[in-house]
Amino acid sequence: QVNLVESGGGSVQAGGSLRLSCAASTYTYRNYCMGWFRQVPGKEREGVAAIERDGSTTYAASVKGRFTISKDNAKNTLHLQMNSLKPEDTAMYYCAAAYGGSWFVGYPVDYWGQGTQVTVSS
Repeated sequence: QVNLVESGGGSVQAGGSLRLSCAASTYTYRNYCMGWFRQVPGKEREGVAAIERDGSTTYAASVKGRFTISKDNAKNTLHLQMNSLKPEDTAMYYCAAAYGGSWFVGYPVDYWGQGTQVTVSS
């Protein structure tokens, strides 16, 4: 069983910033593509950002230029820095891990975190 433990969600006004974190085991951190999805009630879960084993990154068009995904290798922790937040960024954010590679090119997610809520008010 792979545990992905998220933290860092909360409420912020439009234009503000939040940083999400996801802690994983060393094996998962080093051997899986990791990243973030988000979901609002009534809609499908959508990929937000991914970082491959080689460090290459991919972002959804809606967040490119505002969000930055990164890894803290000393702590086996994934981060998502979210700047210039908009009300439409409001969602439950999920950490994800995929052994095959990025979901942006079709690989399935193998493990999910429990989710952390992000709320952006106008």
